Amino acid sequence: MSSIKQFQITFDCVEPERVARFWCEVLGYVVPPPPEGFATWDDFDRALPAERQGSAFACIDPSGVGPRLFFQRVPEGKVVKNRVHIDVRVGTGLVGEERVAALEAECARLIALGASRVQLLLADGFDESCLAMQDIEGNEFCLD
Repeated sequence: MSSIKQFQITFDCVEPERVARFWCEVLGYVVPPPPEGFATWDDFDRALPAERQGSAFACIDPSGVGPRLFFQRVPEGKVVKNRVHIDVRVGTGLVGEERVAALEAECARLIALGASRVQLLLADGFDESCLAMQDIEGNEFCLD
């Protein structure tokens, strides 16, 4: 049985580059270098057929540890809640008011980037507090 060594997370979206750059800011990710033979991603994009221009973008963890994020343009808008979402781990090891303060501070930073706050879910004796949010195109994620 083989073991999977790499994976990426793919987002369907309307504006791939805009959403990718948002997630770069959220996670400290970077845009990978353009393909060989192209000085910039814009140069690469202009070389594509008109219908493919702006249709995809990606970002990567500069440390190489986290998964690649890939963003692809789709014609339909988001209709229902995501079945899979990202948990941004900002409160690991924190509990109580200290954890909520860390979640709130990160929430404020992300709202300034265009995210939306959905709901603070306080600790219930089983799960620690987390904060539900949406990215700039309405994809749900949690500050955990």
